[in-house]
Amino acid sequence: MTHMMNLQHEPFVKIKNGTKTIEMRLYDEKRSRIKVGDFIVFTDIDSGETIECSVTKLFIYSTFEELYYHHDQRLLGYRCDEEAKPSDMLRYYSADEIKRFGVVGVELERRQSYSMQR
Repeated sequence: MTHMMNLQHEPFVKIKNGTKTIEMRLYDEKRSRIKVGDFIVFTDIDSGETIECSVTKLFIYSTFEELYYHHDQRLLGYRCDEEAKPSDMLRYYSADEIKRFGVVGVELERRQSYSMQR
């Protein structure tokens, strides 16, 4: 199955260049449909460029704190000189949503197919 997701420009570039291999999302109804072996087409919301990735693993947790604790910050998209803070995810999801649904780390393997949507 192929899933479609939008991404901010910076994390899109990190997935494209291979420095971010785990995408963090709310484990809501949409993301609970993702299975290992599925594909995700990410669209850069700034440029419209797309990249297709295969899902290699799913890491399901109650909170982003747990997810951050169990994974290398660089794989989550942080630089070595950045502080990885679970509270960063509150920009995207409310504390109530996180408590209600939990979270998922989607381990990705990028494929070599890129295109422009615009």
